Parts: sequence; C-alpha cells; structure tokens
Amino acid sequence: MSFRFETRAIHTGSEPDPQTGAVIPPIYATSTYAQEAPGVHKGYDYSRADNPTRQRLERALADLENAQYCVTFASGVAATAAILTLLEPGDRVLSGDDTYGGTYRLFEQVYRKYGLEFCYVDTSDLEAVRSHLRDPTDTKLLWIETPTNPRMKITDLRGIAELKGDALLAVDNTFASPYLQRPLELGADLVLHSSTKYLGGHSDLIGGAVMTNDPELHERLKFIQKSVGAVPSPFDCFLVHRGIKTLAVRMRTHCANARRVAQFLEEHPAVERVYYPGLETHPGHEVAKRQMDDFGGMVSFEIRGGLPEATAFLQKLRVFTLAESLGGVESLANHPATMTHASIPPEERARRGIRDSLIRLSVGLEHPDDLVEDLEQALEAV
Repeated sequence: MSFRFETRAIHTGSEPDPQTGAVIPPIYATSTYAQEAPGVHKGYDYSRADNPTRQRLERALADLENAQYCVTFASGVAATAAILTLLEPGDRVLSGDDTYGGTYRLFEQVYRKYGLEFCYVDTSDLEAVRSHLRDPTDTKLLWIETPTNPRMKITDLRGIAELKGDALLAVDNTFASPYLQRPLELGADLVLHSSTKYLGGHSDLIGGAVMTNDPELHERLKFIQKSVGAVPSPFDCFLVHRGIKTLAVRMRTHCANARRVAQFLEEHPAVERVYYPGLETHPGHEVAKRQMDDFGGMVSFEIRGGLPEATAFLQKLRVFTLAESLGGVESLANHPATMTHASIPPEERARRGIRDSLIRLSVGLEHPDDLVEDLEQALEAV
C-alpha cells in the first residue's frame, strides 16, 4: 500500500519499539555498543559510525524526498562540506550567484585553498548556465539553490539536469522542504537540507542531511560521515524526526501566511520591490508553479531608502524577531548584508544585488493579521 506524504512523515522510521511497545521509539543516547565477540555485534559498534536513532531519522528523511538513501550531519554546512569532499583538487564547481552566505564562505575561504575552482552564474538563466559549461567534462559539480537565499530566484531543475552532462547536480532544498519540492524527481543527483530549518521547524536544533538515489554516492558519503565525524547527536536526530511529523501542516500555513505578507508588501508605498515566487510579477513564477507544490514561507523585499531605513524598520518590529536562521514556527526578520551574508565581500554583495535595503522574512505560523499589522506599523514608523 502506498501512503501519502503526511502519513509517511508520521510513521516512517517511527514504528513502535518492539521491546516495550512505546509508540515513540527511545533515544539511543550511547556512544558505544557491547560486542558478543571481537567484531561480532548487532549492527552497531560506535555511534560516530551509526546510531539507531540517527538511522530511523535517515530512513524517514529519505522517504520524504523519495530517495533511496539519506546521510545526516551535525549542520547544513557540514553536509555541504561532505559533498565538496567528494571532489578532487582542480575540480570545478559551478554555483548559483545568489547563495547562502555560509555556503559562499565555505567555498571561498575553506575549499578554494585546497584546489577547488568556484564559478558563479545566475542559474535562473539556462543560457547563462550553458555558456559556463565550457566542456562536458570541465565542471564536476553544479550547486543550485531554488528558491535562492536571499533574493528568491527560481532555477528550472529539469532544464539544469538536461545541461549538466557528467557533472553532479546538487540542490539545496532547504527553503522549499520536501513537502513543496523534490529535486531528485527533477534530475538532481544529491539533495541537501539544513534540517535546522523547516525539517526541525522549532528553532531548537542544528542539523543537516544529504539524500541520493545513487548507491555509490551514498557509500562515499557514509564513509565521509564516519571518517570526518560531523555527526548529529541522538537527541538532535530525535528533534528533527519529531519535527517532520508536522511538516506538512506547518508548510501549508507558512505558505498561506507568506502569500498574505508578500501581497501586503507589494502594495505598500514604502516597499520598493518584493521577492516572492508566489507573486505573478516574480520572473520565476511559472517555473516555480511547475516544480513546486506551493511557493514557500520565505519573502524578501527592499525597503525604500537604505541602511538607516532598514535598521529603523527592523527595530520597530514586535511580532517578527530580528534574528538569523529561518523555518521555525516563529516569524523572523533578517538583514542579509549585515547578518547571514556579511561574510560576502561588499563588492560581491553589490554584484549579487544584496543591497543595504534588502530584508529577508521567514514567515511563521502566527495569525496572518498580526503579521501584517506588525509589518504595517513598522513601515509607517519609518
């Protein structure tokens, strides 16, 4: 029998404990396991290599992405680093030009010195991507965010998959979550999540995950997970697993609230521009309609003015909290230029269109009238 997303989110990996009948399986807070004889054990020898709680979570996350395999990590950045570790010195990575600041920092300040080459292009423009794929064997990895962080660009994943040749296609699916978008079905080789965000959903953990259908990639990632050791704790795995049980319900409200917020901002005279793929004015709206089941809970906009106006607005908010991160039940407001993307040099931020007037909202689950009224009073104060 084939179950739907909501049912799988609640039951996969959460079978009752066979020993006690506990509906919620126990957390295996152990670092090591007793062996009957040297090398003879029950499938676990050390929790860096594997842990029953982590294994249950990996089964559940793979199922939600319609993947065969999942490997979890201690953070989204650790998961990104694991994918980069698949490469060799001299390999070229073609990345979107509107990525999370921590991803750019990892690329430029950590992995470039180990001989990887990084190039950036607007991946929402398939012709631009085609022109940067200089030779079918030249690029080893395509790194895609869609929607992007923070300007909410949309990349046609099927189109990219048709262009990629032998390169690996990795998609950061954090903003969409598997409830809204499943990149493996659209031609991706690897899907990454910061499980800190929508998967966990409550701003109380740090985690990451990579999903794939390729058994060789899975084995290589498992080796990296074990050898590097950036693994999530059993308790964090439990929290993510608990979080995904309500993912569908939460995402429906995130999307509805974000749509209401985006429509309000688009009509406000103090707002210069709104970035939300659910708006028909968004250049990626039609592509998003094809490959997403809804448009997500992230909204970015540019306030008229610059840093003083943006700062004044952010300080006036009462329901939205000024903080980094996203995807929790509470609404957050972020100033990319000084917060999540501050590690990007000013000239590169300018090239990417990350202006001092840009504000990113993670729209939470509060009543939409309260969210709109909060934005309205803060904009009026400015």
